[in-house]
Amino acid sequence: MPNYVSIEFAASVLRGCDRILVVGCSANGKSTLSRNLSCNFGMPHISMDREVLWKPGWVLRNRQEQREIIAKLVQQDRWVMDGTNPSSLDIRLPRADLVIWTRMPRATAYYGLAKRCLRYRGEVRTDMADGCPEQLPDLEFLSYIWNFEKNHAPKCIRGFDEFGPLTPVTILKSHREARRFLELGASAR
Repeated sequence: MPNYVSIEFAASVLRGCDRILVVGCSANGKSTLSRNLSCNFGMPHISMDREVLWKPGWVLRNRQEQREIIAKLVQQDRWVMDGTNPSSLDIRLPRADLVIWTRMPRATAYYGLAKRCLRYRGEVRTDMADGCPEQLPDLEFLSYIWNFEKNHAPKCIRGFDEFGPLTPVTILKSHREARRFLELGASAR
């Protein structure tokens, strides 16, 4: 069983954290939360999409290359790493001091995706690799979001349990909870 902790407890330990892993479904606020944590706590922000997964032109790196990059990145002293990818939890979780799981309803993710597409269409977001401009989502990506809880959440839970059984995991179920978490964390500094 993962080491689930309350939002209040997670916010109270932020002060002592050097490495924070932010996971969750696409388009539900992981990157925004990660940037805020990075800024508020002076930690480098590592975006899995930008640094690990994608090459220019939406070319996905092969799994071995991804794992090699991740293995180097997690050796840094301090970071906020934004990205789910359950297949690499074996590398990332042993180095993490805290896991924040943005586990929001799929409607929140779809709304976030629509906002993102409207705001950045044709532009490269700061959290995305160079040469990967925002585009309209295809059916595969929409299906990924729709089925995240069924297909990917169980893999995350198994990964938390297997590779970070003592690492605190807090779940944020709304943007309101994310804002509250940041406020509590800021007051705990």
